[in-house]
Amino acid sequence: MSARFRVIGGVPLDGTVRPAGNKNAALPIIAAALMGDGPSEIHNVPRIRDVEVLLDLARGLGATASWSGEHAVTLDPASLAPGRPDPDLCTMLRASILLAGPLLARFGRVTLPPPGGDVIGRRRVDTHFLAFERLGAQVTIGADYQLEAAHLRGADIFLDEPSVTATENALMAAAGARGTTVLRNAASEPHVQDLARALAAMGAGIEGIGTNVLTVHGAERLRGARLEVGPDHIEVGSFIGLAAVTQGHVEVEGIRPEDLRSILLQFARLGVRPRVNATRLVVDSAQERRITPDLGGHIPKIEDGPWPAFPADLMSIATVVATQCDGLVLIFEKMFESRLFFVDRLISMGARIVLCDPHRAVISGPAPLKGGPVVSPDIRAGMGMLLAALAAEGESTIHNIDQIDRGYERIDQRLRALGARIERLDG
Repeated sequence: MSARFRVIGGVPLDGTVRPAGNKNAALPIIAAALMGDGPSEIHNVPRIRDVEVLLDLARGLGATASWSGEHAVTLDPASLAPGRPDPDLCTMLRASILLAGPLLARFGRVTLPPPGGDVIGRRRVDTHFLAFERLGAQVTIGADYQLEAAHLRGADIFLDEPSVTATENALMAAAGARGTTVLRNAASEPHVQDLARALAAMGAGIEGIGTNVLTVHGAERLRGARLEVGPDHIEVGSFIGLAAVTQGHVEVEGIRPEDLRSILLQFARLGVRPRVNATRLVVDSAQERRITPDLGGHIPKIEDGPWPAFPADLMSIATVVATQCDGLVLIFEKMFESRLFFVDRLISMGARIVLCDPHRAVISGPAPLKGGPVVSPDIRAGMGMLLAALAAEGESTIHNIDQIDRGYERIDQRLRALGARIERLDG
């Protein structure tokens, strides 16, 4: 039997927590460090499974990678070779595709097994390869992805969708290309901004960081540098949700307020209104938890979208919080057609939810939840189930918690420090 969490619900959380580094920034920054002509030291790296898998992939290609501090990684690509990454490791990690851009830029060729990761719907990779082709690469799709380019050359590229990982791959390839690249319809999430700042520290010239048009002046050589991963705004949103459903008092230190605007706006619609003071966010225990109707009394909706809209990775959290709020709300998940399927587990715990179709669910709250056995289907739904278990009456067992461990560092230990009754059971 795999590891699982045993949770006793109904205990308000209380205390202070610091968000881990953003895993979705750490992964592309680690990949980008493979392009340097010397070692890079990457700080504020979360110690989670996805990071360990990517480091193992880098080691398998000849790079030296080690933890030089509790949350610091030193990566030296001096012995990196253009081999085929371990296919078993690639199937464990969606972000393995981020090796394509750096290896193509560095060696002019790459053979990459298809990536794995969460099963939350179709996650196309076409945008990555269309960008590589515009930069001058030849792409062959078979059992593996094969890319070749004698020299990558800057180009004017319109991405056919604002994909985060495709933007990151194109950004890294462009940083190693000859000339200037303009990326239009680019993703602009905080982790994309962190990657752009990392590439700039390594010697690339990048303009438009934080917008959907990035101008990249390729560098003949990128250098090793000190690189920084920003705080995980998704984890901050998760702690807001955890405090709200347990009616607890939680303070989150070390935030970037500019990353939280859309997140705070949507939580406010649910009657959850944290206070922000500089780099500290406070969720008081006396939250209204009343859903605000739209003008005219119409049912409001919580919907996701490309940045700066509400992040898709917080839709599971918002869904669980809504079950504990007074009123009706429509949850509209636009990005992934399988992400809302976890609501059947919430319904089994007592939530009042109508799943209209793969993208929409209507929630009527508040609904008292009852503990029971549940399964974590993916990283974010797994955290959603953890919120539900902590809000529920009685005991819950959450299975398949390897999924949660992929995205949240030592979450059981950190929640116990806030007073949660949670224990990890192995085997």
